[in-house]
Amino acid sequence: MIAKLSLVLILSVLSAPHVAHAQPTGKVYRLGLLGSGSATAQAGLVEALRDGLRERGWVEGRNILIDYRFAENRFDRLPDLAAELVRLKVDLIVAMPAAAAVAAKKATDTIPIVMASVANPVGLGLVASLARPGGNVTGLAGSAEDIYGKRLQLLKEATPNARRVAILSNPASATQPISVGNVKTAAQSLGVSLQLLEVRAPNDFDGAFAAMAKNRTEALLVVADPLFGTHAARLAELVAKYRLPSIYATRGEFDPGGLIFYGSSIPQQVRRAAVYVDKILKGAKPGDLAVEQPTKFDLVINLKTAKEIGITIPPSLLLRADQVLE
Repeated sequence: MIAKLSLVLILSVLSAPHVAHAQPTGKVYRLGLLGSGSATAQAGLVEALRDGLRERGWVEGRNILIDYRFAENRFDRLPDLAAELVRLKVDLIVAMPAAAAVAAKKATDTIPIVMASVANPVGLGLVASLARPGGNVTGLAGSAEDIYGKRLQLLKEATPNARRVAILSNPASATQPISVGNVKTAAQSLGVSLQLLEVRAPNDFDGAFAAMAKNRTEALLVVADPLFGTHAARLAELVAKYRLPSIYATRGEFDPGGLIFYGSSIPQQVRRAAVYVDKILKGAKPGDLAVEQPTKFDLVINLKTAKEIGITIPPSLLLRADQVLE
């Protein structure tokens, strides 16, 4: 009888479903997700967050519900969307990227906010410091703003003779002034003349590239923005048409046909945001959780694009690349 009972116990243990990071049973938590871009463009990031949550036992429809709000690249909609989530009394808001986090912070100082890939959160007033955020915001910081100087340097290495470089940015972005200012500082030491071109909406692209042609621009640096990710294919078409060597801050903007990408993986950062969600839902205070910064940066070069626009990438730069696309 004892042997039979032991066998039953062993079989029941072996057949029990394995759940890593088991969660408290009973309560279903309600999360809000606030995105600056379009639902389509940020779909990959949403899935990265879901994957990270599932790894920690949080399954949508089982022990969490997620209310989605996307501004569709209209940053002026973010305050109202953030206010909607607050009225829904969500337990936590995940915001990505900077403009969404700023809107969420303005909408509530009590609901925990986990930011994903937000550059310069201290400068934006989201946290007191990276080590001790304080308040109700924590999460993942984006790359340090001085990385734009590094991007300009890499673009100059790829095109040593370039003297006129355009910066494409969205002035509605919360971090645009800092990013552009960093490029300007780097340009002084590199002997580069800059042309700032601002794109607020899809119909601004043609005019911006026409201005580049008029200025005889020789290379292009694209400042990260959800608008550019949404319209990355159009951006690639224009870059090819005007035969402009270009460098990007996100893979989503680079992949359709850019020349160089240098930066961290935003999907990986968003996936890591699930760690913060997990800790907060288990009782941790956002202000006690240090903000995490990316530590790995990839350099990717597209030789097919280089051939199409008629440039040769120096071997010294190719040797340093983490990935070369041919």
